Amino acid sequence: MLKAENISHSFGYPLFEGLNLEIASREKVAIIGVSGSGKSTLLHILAGTILPNSGTVSHFGIQYQKRTSSEKEKFRREDIGIIFQSHYLFKGFSALENLEVASILSGQNIDYNLIREFGLENLINQKVTELSGGQQQRVSIARILTKKPKIIFADEPTGNLDRETANSVIKTIFKYIDNNSGIAVIVTHDESLANRCDKIYKLKDGIFEKIK
Repeated sequence: MLKAENISHSFGYPLFEGLNLEIASREKVAIIGVSGSGKSTLLHILAGTILPNSGTVSHFGIQYQKRTSSEKEKFRREDIGIIFQSHYLFKGFSALENLEVASILSGQNIDYNLIREFGLENLINQKVTELSGGQQQRVSIARILTKKPKIIFADEPTGNLDRETANSVIKTIFKYIDNNSGIAVIVTHDESLANRCDKIYKLKDGIFEKIK
């Protein structure tokens, strides 16, 4: 379970105050709102990469702020996966080598079924700099799933993908969440993707409300 209690944060001006959120295992949650509303900041607060001005975030009953430095590092390395808008791949490496790095750091084996599901079989040995933006995004998402995280945080995960590929990738992510009792938190402008989630929250003018 992921739980946020009384979260407040500002960047010179208040983004949100007293925000509360609770997400159970196997739930897929979308966060929507206009650009600049604080969606990505909230995503990173929930992931622990940004600390809120006030309030607490707990993952599986443990407050993130109370973890030791080594526990936080282990949590980020093994338990969560963040899909960024940018790919953040190792540019000098092949697609396969990027997956191998994730495998080594997390101690998990590469799932070659995942490579096939993402249509990467014929691209796996190419340098990522030789791939298109959409292909790099697929490698990036496959790298995250290789870690076998308990929680996936995704910031516009389908932004660089065509509709057919986006549907396939989201189907794979959601299947992973269901099969592994995981959690997915997705920031998106894509209404069709948001509607596929179990819950939808909207962040607007500092107000965080559930609309589905």
